[in-house]
Amino acid sequence: MSLFKRNPFGHILFLKKWIIRIFGLISHSRYRKFNNLQIEGSEILRNLPDKNVLFISNHQTYFADVAAMFHVFNAALSGRDDSIKNIGYIWNPKLNIYFVAAGETMRSGLLPKIFAYAGSVSIDRTWRSAGKDVNRQVKNSDISNISKAIKDGWVITFPQGTTTPFKPIRRGTAHIIKTCKPVVVPIVIDGFRRSFDKKGLNIKKRNVLQSMVIKEPLEIDYENESVADIVTKIEYAIEQHPSFLKVLTPKQAEEYIKEEEELNKKREFWSS
Repeated sequence: MSLFKRNPFGHILFLKKWIIRIFGLISHSRYRKFNNLQIEGSEILRNLPDKNVLFISNHQTYFADVAAMFHVFNAALSGRDDSIKNIGYIWNPKLNIYFVAAGETMRSGLLPKIFAYAGSVSIDRTWRSAGKDVNRQVKNSDISNISKAIKDGWVITFPQGTTTPFKPIRRGTAHIIKTCKPVVVPIVIDGFRRSFDKKGLNIKKRNVLQSMVIKEPLEIDYENESVADIVTKIEYAIEQHPSFLKVLTPKQAEEYIKEEEELNKKREFWSS
């Protein structure tokens, strides 16, 4: 690899590789020592094409979710079966992995800016800014950048656009799917909210069983399925459809969501 070879976003791949290596080494114990990450479906990753893949997932922390996926993806591609043991896999990471993130989050300090260089496709959220609800137009450049990333490799996105469970799916994800026609792979995670603070940087609780389930790619009729149909399909795939709340009584569900929102407010320590 040329020392100054760049990806479509102008990032130097040699520098990106070292950022992934360093933060991979730093973060590995968070999923192997302090807490345990249980993985299912890593063999699915090895059967995916090198490009034009979109991962959709529920969201529990700002950074720990994505970091765990970087570990799992690279471990699987190195031949590990549902395991991230022996961190040697991080020495030659897949460099065309990207993740969609809010621009204000990735610009909020030096550490997020370094994380962004590892693969962030930063967008301006149309519904939320600086902790307040807003209503603004989607930027064409944001759509273009996500499309560019999908064409170049694997892209991770969190279609709810928030770490709060059972929030509605943002229709923009469905529009991207219809436009780019990627292979869409659902991922369901759990345990990250209990083990990390909201930012996903500080360990809040140890000995928590974290889980990551990688599912088979969705079957999507890109031409004939409507945006609404795809949104519903996403809700079920990442287990965020309202029907999944039926395991709780309505009162329990309401109390659960309220409790999570209050806890997330208390966990915020890093001012934007």
